[in-house]
Amino acid sequence: MSEQKPVVKVPDGLTRFFTTRQMAPSEKGFVGFETVWKPFHKEAEYKTPKKP
Repeated sequence: MSEQKPVVKVPDGLTRFFTTRQMAPSEKGFVGFETVWKPFHKEAEYKTPKKP
């Protein structure tokens, strides 16, 4: 059988809205990526309007 190659560490992918990170290899040697999303906007606290 073929030997498995050592896993090369890939740098984090940084974009405006999300970051991708390389995950640890699984038992079968599959290396996946994790996506971490940044919030698009801030949530404002709701205030009840004044009564007329």
